Amino acid sequence: MPELEIIVRNSRIFLEAQAKEQSVSTIRGLLVVILATICWSFSGLFITLIMQGSQINPIGLAFWRDLFTSLILVIGLGIFRRDLLRIKIRDLPWLILMGMVSIGTFHVLWNITVMLNGVSVATVIQCNAPIFVTIIARIIWKENFTINKIIAILLATTGTILIAGIQGFGVMKITLTGLLVGLLSAVAYGSTSLIGKKLSADYSTWTIITYAFGFAALALMPLQVFNLGAPLIVLSPVLIYFMLLILISTIAGYKLYTTGLSLLPASVASIASTAEVFFAALFSFLILGQTMDMWQLMGAILVVSGVVIVSLSQRKKSKQKILELPIG
Repeated sequence: MPELEIIVRNSRIFLEAQAKEQSVSTIRGLLVVILATICWSFSGLFITLIMQGSQINPIGLAFWRDLFTSLILVIGLGIFRRDLLRIKIRDLPWLILMGMVSIGTFHVLWNITVMLNGVSVATVIQCNAPIFVTIIARIIWKENFTINKIIAILLATTGTILIAGIQGFGVMKITLTGLLVGLLSAVAYGSTSLIGKKLSADYSTWTIITYAFGFAALALMPLQVFNLGAPLIVLSPVLIYFMLLILISTIAGYKLYTTGLSLLPASVASIASTAEVFFAALFSFLILGQTMDMWQLMGAILVVSGVVIVSLSQRKKSKQKILELPIG
């Protein structure tokens, strides 16, 4: 029947157009997430240049970074989206906890691990955060340990051992202190997902990070007050790197990644974000001359593989909004 043929043809055209639109959206989302990872991968580079070019210490850099970031976000939301500044009093403890641990403590530890381990090694160790989240979620929420999660943990553990050079391999073999600080930094970073799970259902990512950065600065302020003799970052010769750290590695990275999340499934965006390891290694080599040996590269591949497996296991979970912050 002519009418039936028309209906079938129109349906086919509609489905093909829809598939093409979805494909374009996926490609656009992947490109946006890759751009976000490039922004994030500059974090360790900027931190290295700032701390090598000034007398500022890890606590001071974390304080000024969090303070200026929170001020910029408050001003921006106050002008364009004042409604996003509204929060419920009952959620203040969670925002304070996120600010103190997931932002403030994390940034101090991240600054230290970058200086101790180098940008590329620090970034790879930091990638263990989803593995720690998986383990902690098992302890707190009794989430099941699937075979995929067990494999991911084994891969990440083996990769971290290779990166650390525990068997003596590698010109960049890191110290025990560097390894412990790096792993603690990953735990602090991973707490973002655990705490954000409570907040992300009710608030925009911008609301959460604005308050979190503000409370991080408040938590670090007493340490900065007693940090006598530390220079003001705004008066130092590395001001340009400091502003780039805030505008590119922090704010632009957040904006691009949240845009990518609106175009991609969270698991796909999470996997794509592991490209940060590649870009961090590339930029640290080109600009700072830092390298990893064969065993550390193998370790990096194992860690990233573990993160990818964990991300794939999230597909079966509910489509709850996921709060994810850049590594640095």
